[in-house]
Amino acid sequence: MIKITINENQGNQRLDRFLKKYFDKAPLSMIYRLIRKDVKVNGKREKEDFLLGAGDEISVYMLESEAARLQKNKNRVRAKRQFGIAYEDDNLLAAVKPYGLLTHGDAAEKKNHLANQVIDYLIEKGEYNPRLERTFTPSPANRLDRNTTGLVLFAKNAEALRELNRMIRERSSIRKFYLAIAKGKVPGELRLRDMMVKDNERNIVYADDVADNSGEENELAGAGESKGKLMETIAVPIRYGEASKKTYTLLEVEIITGRTHQIRVQLAKAGYPLLGDVKYGGSGFGRTTQLLHSYRLEFTKIDSGLLSYMEGREIAAEPPDNFKLTIDSIFKGGNPIEQGKKY
Repeated sequence: MIKITINENQGNQRLDRFLKKYFDKAPLSMIYRLIRKDVKVNGKREKEDFLLGAGDEISVYMLESEAARLQKNKNRVRAKRQFGIAYEDDNLLAAVKPYGLLTHGDAAEKKNHLANQVIDYLIEKGEYNPRLERTFTPSPANRLDRNTTGLVLFAKNAEALRELNRMIRERSSIRKFYLAIAKGKVPGELRLRDMMVKDNERNIVYADDVADNSGEENELAGAGESKGKLMETIAVPIRYGEASKKTYTLLEVEIITGRTHQIRVQLAKAGYPLLGDVKYGGSGFGRTTQLLHSYRLEFTKIDSGLLSYMEGREIAAEPPDNFKLTIDSIFKGGNPIEQGKKY
């Protein structure tokens, strides 16, 4: 018999979902069979939708050798740390992602990405043990494109992750600001509302006009395209500059929604593609990647919960050196973070 005591990170989830994570190689049909015949919670039979809490004890009538066969090997290949840290406490870590690093892994890169680097950092600090925490992994609550730099929020425990996900989903408590260099002179504040159409095969997003003011998702036809979702962005000019007889605008950009390539595609549609963003028409000035940096997070109204202490706080991260050099070259100096915060 195997005994599992539920800890804080494992609580507040259904029995079947916990067991599927714990025995991650087992088919779902086997999990339900175990619950019917071979599992007790605090000495009693419970149904699959029983909500577990910290301190509950699960008894699984199974040989340890069988349990090991149903669990994936948690051995890890250490990822070299490339990220900076803008803020950290017992619940949160705000990582500063560099150019060229994925937030999550994909089919081509499964090991060296930001999420794995943060996990390795927390393992080294003794704040996370993957052998004990089989059903929770410190995870990012937001993501950035590979060549977008800046702030990515990680939750160190399950409760913090639930709260961050809720705040971002409800768009109620976290404001996200970016610095961007756009081609052309943006004459004033832009409030952009479009529907996202994603071509998954080409990894390209299109911005379609909003048919009405409802903001509801609509079905957009076409091979390889995803369902349309509302994209909302506010872009405010900070400074104007010239280089090689062309005009550029340093922008502070706030995203209301968070969609794939949102800022890049919406500004391109508006006629102001990001400098260096060759995918969406922003080539020039010797740049081959977009100049876009997630530089500021504001925690606004948080009524209650584990993260209520973050209300009114701000996390900021300086742009990388090559971004600052381009700002100096086009806009002739000045601190972009301080300038952006004025708007």
